[in-house]
Amino acid sequence: MQKKINYLWPTILAAALALGVFLGGKLNFNDSPEKLFTTNSKKDKLNRLIDYIDYEYVDEINTDSIVDVTVNNILEKLDPHSVYIPKDEMTQVSENMKGDFVGIGINFYKYNDTISVIRTIDEGPSSLKGIEPGDRILMADKDTLFGKNISNDAIIQRLRGIKGSSVKLRVYRKTDDRIFTANIKRDIVPIKSVEAYYMLTDDMGYIKVNRFAEPTFKEFKAALKDLQKRGAKKLTLDLRDNPGGYLGVAEQMADEFLDDGKLILFTKNKKGKVNKVFATDEGSFEDKPVYVLINERSASASEIIAGALQDNDIGTIVGRRSFGKGLVQREMELGDGSAVRLTVSRYYTPTGRSIQRTYKNGHKDYYQKFIDRYQNGELTSVDSIKVADSLIFKTPKGKVVYGGGGIIPDEFVAIGTNEEEAVESMDSYGWISYFIFEHLDEDRARYADYTQKDFVANFKVDDVLFEKFIDYLMARRFKMSFYDYEDSIKLYLKAALAEQLFGPNVHAKIKSSADKMLQHVLELDNPVVNQEETEAIEGVN
Repeated sequence: MQKKINYLWPTILAAALALGVFLGGKLNFNDSPEKLFTTNSKKDKLNRLIDYIDYEYVDEINTDSIVDVTVNNILEKLDPHSVYIPKDEMTQVSENMKGDFVGIGINFYKYNDTISVIRTIDEGPSSLKGIEPGDRILMADKDTLFGKNISNDAIIQRLRGIKGSSVKLRVYRKTDDRIFTANIKRDIVPIKSVEAYYMLTDDMGYIKVNRFAEPTFKEFKAALKDLQKRGAKKLTLDLRDNPGGYLGVAEQMADEFLDDGKLILFTKNKKGKVNKVFATDEGSFEDKPVYVLINERSASASEIIAGALQDNDIGTIVGRRSFGKGLVQREMELGDGSAVRLTVSRYYTPTGRSIQRTYKNGHKDYYQKFIDRYQNGELTSVDSIKVADSLIFKTPKGKVVYGGGGIIPDEFVAIGTNEEEAVESMDSYGWISYFIFEHLDEDRARYADYTQKDFVANFKVDDVLFEKFIDYLMARRFKMSFYDYEDSIKLYLKAALAEQLFGPNVHAKIKSSADKMLQHVLELDNPVVNQEETEAIEGVN
């Protein structure tokens, strides 16, 4: 692979994380606004300056933008995770953390110049009215939804609305070559936090959680209960790439694995007030084997769970050192529709570890130190992780754990080569999914007779589809040794087909055979079987 690609993926991944990492908490002040924001000379100075600009400055100035810049500059002097949320972003941010929105329940691409349905949400408004994958939505009421100049934001605005309100869609179905109308009543559409769950082995369940929003624990409990019904006596909890979310949700999830009275974490604010959180007797997966997967993009709430289990000698943490965010924020409204997430305390794991990385040299250095992990060998060798002796702690059973800069796993799994990571990134950035949508759009009927079970067991991506995908990538100037990774790429193409045909659980299950961390979990869980397999292979050779 070219040097350009060698350095591009780490930078993109690190930048994406820098935008995504935060730890939220709900505002719950007892004091009135008058007590919290009393008048003083510092505030008077800022108010007077804005008034002077408003009324006296020679040119017309948008003082709202000046205020936004001022707020951001103030927060940048504090820490990397105190952030300002402008009014025009609050709806999206709130929906993401609330875990739902009101809409018609479709996933779509803007394909060429038209809305094309990828999948409908199961039992959602569109699914119940017969909308199918591949359908083109041409109009919503009297609004035209096709054309190169229409933006995704404009499309979403026309499809969403008030719960119970109706929208009349004009739809083109390519498979039948016909246009029809569908009256759809808008309803609450969930934004899933549990990305996927399935049985990894006969007795081990797998749950992938992508963030900690309001409904996350409820989703997690439902998935866990279903897996237990299927025979799960062990669990792999995948928190890779999970940037965090609500502190309380992480506490609830950790409680599922810890005995009554075990310390989950404690927080400390600027006044030195300590708040300890203990496990209850409500846990449904106590005293059972659990593996927690983390990587360099697992942060905040993800680290709370990993730290709570590790410090209580519960389960096994597998992967690479986590991001290192030990600050707690609260969201505070600013009165004009905007808000700030302000750091109000630090949290510590049960042994007293703070896993917050230092930010004393400013934001740029803070995120550069994260990017440096890709260059200093830390992601390929556990020996490259440097920890000061003063940050060494011990669990009740004497296991050595480390503070500062994230959770270091019990079992290290190195990152893949640049080209292996590039294959994964093709999937995570949507290139494989978009290609597969085009492929299905050409002739969806060829897959009509496959059941989910038959597809997983018997379908194989042929060389024709593989070559088409190479052409697709090369047309977009993507270069790598495609044929060296043919099996991996074909597996990802099959997984993407499964997702659009059957859903995310099948997608995740198919990919598991190429997942180094999951394969390491299986080795840890059943070393005897794996040793026998190794000896058998050696005997054949």
